[in-house]
Amino acid sequence: MLPLVLYDILSELPGNNWSSNPAKPRFVMSYKGLPFVTLWVEYSEISIAMKAIGAKPNKRSDGSDVYTVPVLSDPNTGVLISDSLEIASYLEKTYPEKPIFPNNSEPLIRAFDSAHFSLIRPALKSLFTRTAEVLSPPNAKFFIKVRSIDVPLPWDAKYDEDWNLLEKGYNTVYEWHQKTDGNWFMGDTFSYADIVVACELLWYKRVLKEDEWVRISSWNGGKWAQILADVEKECKLV
Repeated sequence: MLPLVLYDILSELPGNNWSSNPAKPRFVMSYKGLPFVTLWVEYSEISIAMKAIGAKPNKRSDGSDVYTVPVLSDPNTGVLISDSLEIASYLEKTYPEKPIFPNNSEPLIRAFDSAHFSLIRPALKSLFTRTAEVLSPPNAKFFIKVRSIDVPLPWDAKYDEDWNLLEKGYNTVYEWHQKTDGNWFMGDTFSYADIVVACELLWYKRVLKEDEWVRISSWNGGKWAQILADVEKECKLV
């Protein structure tokens, strides 16, 4: 089997990775034991690089095209696919061993993914502020230009309010988790829902200041740092 190719975003952090969306297919492929390589793309060159390989654009809220990563290229099938959720769906259908949508749960987990993001979205401005800080100056400038189309500037005007909204959102996610009987969101069954939550937490851990990550880690009795650690272990990423 030829290695799959994952396109991810370059940063100035050790190991480069920071973005939650490319992390999701990386976790999925690691969990399923699929061989893959990562090709790193400068944030400011995503459109150029993705057009060059023939990737399809996604749509902004105003209907305009936007090229994003992750993009996955599978040389075994010739498929080139964009969007982390669609990549996960493709990987599940093409490589069904060790399912991430067990018991026909994909429609429910798609709804979970959307609901989870809706709880995080109110705090995006402060998270974007920290994200820009881990990119090179040219990439940070481009990141701010592109992301401010959907999330208007300024990003750091309501920092404390954003953190309160983020904690409130995670209190809700905690309530969801408490309704299960096992370690995972589907009880004793690991699924893509766990990967979704873990990859957002990984983004925070990678871009936030140490004291800010410690703050998140303290919420809900340390639940979020534990979930990230458990999912990384389950996906053989530690």
